[in-house]
Amino acid sequence: MTDQPPEPRHRRFPRTVYRPGTEPDARFSLANERTFLAWIRTALALLVGGVALKAADLGLHPGLRLAASLVLLVAGLLAPAHAAIGWARTECALRRATSLPSAALALTAATVIGVVGVLLLLGSLLA
Repeated sequence: MTDQPPEPRHRRFPRTVYRPGTEPDARFSLANERTFLAWIRTALALLVGGVALKAADLGLHPGLRLAASLVLLVAGLLAPAHAAIGWARTECALRRATSLPSAALALTAATVIGVVGVLLLLGSLLA
């Protein structure tokens, strides 16, 4: 009889996510991680867009350009935290075999992009 190494989930972080329930199919956990990483890329794009909008002289109304830039920057700062919470909630749901949480971050992102679009449209009309 051979000694088996301890199950790896005892060493995984955060324990509040990995301790409860049973190990889900790896494909689902990896899909959850890919979704998290996609939101991290989205957050980086929002930050870059906010900086570029502020730095570039696009002939927009200055106040509306600043407002659109700030909306993008704030969204880019908040998106990683929201993505991490969503990742943890989804991983816990997979481990407990319960319903998956809602995709609130997608609705939030769509709203932010819509607001920025309106600000840019107004900024170009008022310039």
